[in-house]
Amino acid sequence: MSLRDLLNTSSGKTGLPGGEPEATLPKVRKVDAEAIRLKSEIHLDLLKKFDLSVMERISAEELRQRLAEFVDESLNERRVNMNANQRKALVASIQNEVMGLGPLEPLLADNTISDILVNGHDTVYVERRGKLEVTNVRFTDEEHLLRIIEKIVSRIGRRVDESSPMVDARLPDGSRVNAIIPPLALDGSALSIRKFSAVPLAVDDLINLGAMTQEMAYLLAAMVRSGLNILISGGTGSGKTTMLNMLSSFIPDDERIVTIEDAAELRLQQPHVVRLETRPPNIEGLGEISQRDLFRNTLRMRPDRIVVGEIRGAEVLDLLQAMNTGHEGSMGTIHANTARDALTRLENMVGIAGLNIPVMPLRQQIVSALSAIVQVSRLTDGKRKLVGILEITGMEGEMISTQEIFKFIQTGVAPDGAVQGHFKATGIRPKFADTLAAKGLPLPEYLFDPHR
Repeated sequence: MSLRDLLNTSSGKTGLPGGEPEATLPKVRKVDAEAIRLKSEIHLDLLKKFDLSVMERISAEELRQRLAEFVDESLNERRVNMNANQRKALVASIQNEVMGLGPLEPLLADNTISDILVNGHDTVYVERRGKLEVTNVRFTDEEHLLRIIEKIVSRIGRRVDESSPMVDARLPDGSRVNAIIPPLALDGSALSIRKFSAVPLAVDDLINLGAMTQEMAYLLAAMVRSGLNILISGGTGSGKTTMLNMLSSFIPDDERIVTIEDAAELRLQQPHVVRLETRPPNIEGLGEISQRDLFRNTLRMRPDRIVVGEIRGAEVLDLLQAMNTGHEGSMGTIHANTARDALTRLENMVGIAGLNIPVMPLRQQIVSALSAIVQVSRLTDGKRKLVGILEITGMEGEMISTQEIFKFIQTGVAPDGAVQGHFKATGIRPKFADTLAAKGLPLPEYLFDPHR
């Protein structure tokens, strides 16, 4: 790309000054104000005439049927002329409003969408295949959006109001939700939903998607089964939770697993899993249960493995101590752009938590606890890849020494924006290979051949 093209792209227009600019934003269909008004009126009539307690007792199918009949009757009373498709759309909209999350339901049902981003009641974006797109979805007004947000958070016993204007929640399928409302959100309430697929991605899925190779998967499976402690590192939206779910699938079914999360997202497939979730403080600022509180309780629950959804505070020290005292095979995720940054973040978290531990003993504890760091990344084309497997080998003086076993090498970018590159073994055989062999999981030499 030439400098001229780059300048044109960055300005969001085609043509240099003096030429005719062309809009590059997607075209959005105009909102039908009359349809929105009609839907709002019928919904209000519904709330007045329907017995909400009856709605809770009848089956979902029967409720859908009754709602459809009510909408037909309301349209007939108003003598509204609508074709079959318009009526069907209105019925679906009312059903979604009562039984689901209103305008968001079609987006939640679309498996090609990974993120839903609501910026005020009249602007909704989605992410498809790593790229943001504006949608035609709208809420009636700010009050309508707030009702949907309250519906989401109340399901899990949380609240959002002026005294507590930020909240993390989840949908029944495990999708992650964050909401922030005025006065903190200046242009209207903002809602972010990170969707989870109905079925978690398995190792074969990640290989087929090009996120990793069979050799890398073989190594990771052996590491998990043999009980090595693993840290998964990556930036926001890089696929850390997906990778953690995949790695946990290699844990034997006869082990007891305890998971600790801020908002429950992990979906482990083993039969013996205990899921724990933190609790925010109440309106008086009391009753908070932190990840560290849950960790202390977990150690009394006889876990074979502990899985932490995301390490973000003082619980890091408890995790390191647990990894060093019999809970081998434990795992967690951490926000970091590189594997080396992840090690630095571990140290910083201990310091921020006010735990006065000298650097050398802390680093020695990290080395003793962790065997490897799995680095995942979201590339510029939106695809997620496992970009490195790093072994922690020990200490060299005051520094933690590491060696890379596998890595992704980016070689360029295609004209359509797709990242070009390949996975490569570095040729280094990990030191923990002997540990794996001793546990009946020998690693074949071809795994580490850099010419494969």
